[in-house]
Amino acid sequence: MLVVQNLLHFGIKFVILVQMNVTLTSLPQNLPLENAVELVLEQGIIIFRASSAVQDHIEELLDRQRSGVLTRREKRELDAFEEIDDYLSHVNRLIRNSCENAEVGLTS
Repeated sequence: MLVVQNLLHFGIKFVILVQMNVTLTSLPQNLPLENAVELVLEQGIIIFRASSAVQDHIEELLDRQRSGVLTRREKRELDAFEEIDDYLSHVNRLIRNSCENAEVGLTS
């Protein structure tokens, strides 16, 4: 599916045109709908990251997993967070590649 998005955040407008091959089947039940993802500027490129609160919760789940006390519900939640991490990594890779390709096109 081809996705075109115009995003305006903090006065920064950017367009993302990507080929999306990754889909999510569900969101973790405890994922906050607001402030779950932060925008971070890395080398002039906007990158999506899980918020500090979400990262802290994932660390708690990982600690419970290492201790062997993770419930089935928490295991499903941790798996869903892993899917979201894969999804954000994919989106960030596409954004970086798109920006790199645009820079190459400008210098050619």
